[in-house]
Amino acid sequence: MATALDTEGINDQLRSGLASIERFGSRRARNLGLLALFLVLFSIYAVYDGGLRLYAQRLVDAMDNGFVYSAMALALVLIYKATGVINFAQGNMAMFGTFIAYVIIVEQGLPVAIGILVAMAISALAAAVIERLFIRPFDPSNHLALTIVTLSWFLILAALAGVIWAYDPKAFPTPFPGGKNDFFDLGGVRIRYESIGIWLTVLVVVALVTLLLKRTKIGLAFRSVSSNLESSRLVGIHIGRTLQFGWALAAAVGTLAGCLIARVTYLDPNFMGRVLVYSFAAATLGGLDSLGGAVIGGVLIGMAETMLSGYVGFIGSELALAGALVVIVVILLVKPSGLFGSTRVERV
Repeated sequence: MATALDTEGINDQLRSGLASIERFGSRRARNLGLLALFLVLFSIYAVYDGGLRLYAQRLVDAMDNGFVYSAMALALVLIYKATGVINFAQGNMAMFGTFIAYVIIVEQGLPVAIGILVAMAISALAAAVIERLFIRPFDPSNHLALTIVTLSWFLILAALAGVIWAYDPKAFPTPFPGGKNDFFDLGGVRIRYESIGIWLTVLVVVALVTLLLKRTKIGLAFRSVSSNLESSRLVGIHIGRTLQFGWALAAAVGTLAGCLIARVTYLDPNFMGRVLVYSFAAATLGGLDSLGGAVIGGVLIGMAETMLSGYVGFIGSELALAGALVVIVVILLVKPSGLFGSTRVERV
């Protein structure tokens, strides 16, 4: 009798343990755990291969591009949350906004920070007009039509920028105090003051966007539309104006990302193409409906770009872009919702 009771108790414990594992596996903790394990193992290999100082320096360098990708991925996620459509014109909208900032700063002589803020406002206004005239007339559920419209604007903005500003690369001034090469030494690792400015800027933008979406009426309306379009319409939310707000906000954030990256790559009508691919990868990795996931995904893509090209010899800088495309495909195959995205449940 005691043996039977013991067996039943063991079975209950096993069932409880399996249930705990299943709950753990269904949560984001599993993804974070696997990701942390991979990063730890790769870090051990990298330190063993090239030393701690080189690893730390490459990590700092990776954060620069990673945070820029995060800002651009954040703009992509804002549109996707509201419409369920990837805005393929986002990169060229950011490019055009960066050219506007260039005109204001270099040609009109305004301070860099003020010029970027004015360009962000103009970009937001232009995106609101595009949404009102070319997006709102379509049914929000007609994703194919919306995708074609964004692709059309991708081509229009690229051609228009080429006609206005030509294709000669232009130097974009840094928005941060000091020169581009000013740095301080921390344990043998060079950290540029400009890098700290980039990190803080993106983190502040993420915090402000989060507060805007959680603490304001238009932000709550945007979250409601992102969650359920039909229910939002039934409770009296103006769908068109809410989506217009999302387009304007995404354009402003995208212009900021363009200004942050243009200081390194130089400014021409095609300079955002490579950044957009990495940002797509970041948004896909983090989750296309997760703002925080976009930031983490951007940092991870920046790390992958720098670390893989530095420690995996056959990849190098030439295959870094292909690596970003591989990330997109693998994530879509293994976990389409990304590391932090929510799985959509549909009634059939």
